[in-house]
Amino acid sequence: MGKISPVSAKYIINATINIEGVVDRPDVIGAVFGQTEGLLGAELELRELQKSGRIGRIEVNVDARSGKTIGSIIIPSSLDKAETSIVGASLEIIERIGPCNAKIFVHNIEDVRVAKRSLVIARAKVLLRNMMDRVMPDSQELAEEVAHSVRITEIGVYGADKLPCGPTIEESDEVYLVEGRADVINLLKYGIKNVIAMNGTSVPKTISELSHKKVLTAFVDGDRGGNLILKELFSVADIDFIARAPDGKEVEELTKKEIHKALRAKVSVEQGKSDIDRLLVLETRKTYTNYSNVNKKRTDSISNQSKPVYNNNKSQDAVRAPMKTHGNDNRRVVVKPEERKKFKDMLETLIGTRGSYILDKNLSILGKVPVSELAATLKSLNAGVYAVVFDGSIDRDLANISEKITVTHVVGMHSSVKSTETAINILTLNDL
Repeated sequence: MGKISPVSAKYIINATINIEGVVDRPDVIGAVFGQTEGLLGAELELRELQKSGRIGRIEVNVDARSGKTIGSIIIPSSLDKAETSIVGASLEIIERIGPCNAKIFVHNIEDVRVAKRSLVIARAKVLLRNMMDRVMPDSQELAEEVAHSVRITEIGVYGADKLPCGPTIEESDEVYLVEGRADVINLLKYGIKNVIAMNGTSVPKTISELSHKKVLTAFVDGDRGGNLILKELFSVADIDFIARAPDGKEVEELTKKEIHKALRAKVSVEQGKSDIDRLLVLETRKTYTNYSNVNKKRTDSISNQSKPVYNNNKSQDAVRAPMKTHGNDNRRVVVKPEERKKFKDMLETLIGTRGSYILDKNLSILGKVPVSELAATLKSLNAGVYAVVFDGSIDRDLANISEKITVTHVVGMHSSVKSTETAINILTLNDL
């Protein structure tokens, strides 16, 4: 028998069969050909239609259960709609298959072209989306790409530190100081070209020198990091005005409206200093309060520890720090075993976190801050800190700050400062 290619089929006849008995697939196919023979005339004879390829292979699936047989019949057709409908209706005249009563019901004739059309439409949507996204950018995207490339070319470098800056930094009397290169790009995007970046959180010498030549406005992020940068700027540069991004936002993510609003709201250095001091105190208190609530159990466990004692206590269990020869302080600080254990436990919990604990005289945890903010936090506290435990190396700067605010113990992973070079008691993981 001839077969019809699935590609050339235009319609598919879908029918179900219910047979009162058990029959096989050949019985059903034989009944379809035998009982429709001569029914529709020579032009619609199933055998002849198959030979000419206008009717495809008849697929029959049967399943016998509990003495009955159910299944389906699928007939592909390349006839027109009317002829295909007649062939499908002819199947329903079959009442017996083999020795059993049977009922065939054609529940639909599927137009293959509709399904293919749906696939074509779906695929066309995907192709169009890809073309719009990758191949054919709109005019706005083209304009933004060109503007971005121009802004990148406008960025220059200034001074010995090669700081990123806008093209008008030399001729402008007023200069805006931001933190990083991304901030410079964002301001250039909106036409502000007299801008320069510190390229980090530390203030380079170039900025200090520039502040004495230009009217310098510090434009910082609206977070704690921005406040700490301002604190450092106050001590090393001659800042004239202060502008801040909205709370919680960074300069690099501001819109044009937000940038101009922030610059219009700039304040003098005198007012800015008082605002910064107030904000840092509030933020520090909030940080300490939140950390104390989260770590209340740990805080309670160390809240009654004793203060360090000095060389008049000759306990053999005490751990003596090296003799201090700094200044006139020749006392030998003694760390009690309880303190030593607490310091060791805290240091071990901090390994790999780059965090630090700030402790009071009762060894209660005042707060936990990142190591990168430790020095600035100690400066803002001025007093009341008994010990510092942190995941990092003790350097000269931290030792000097700790001396200035009378910290007794500084505990770190290792130290580049010798015990004889400072008045504070330095302990490392090896010492513990």
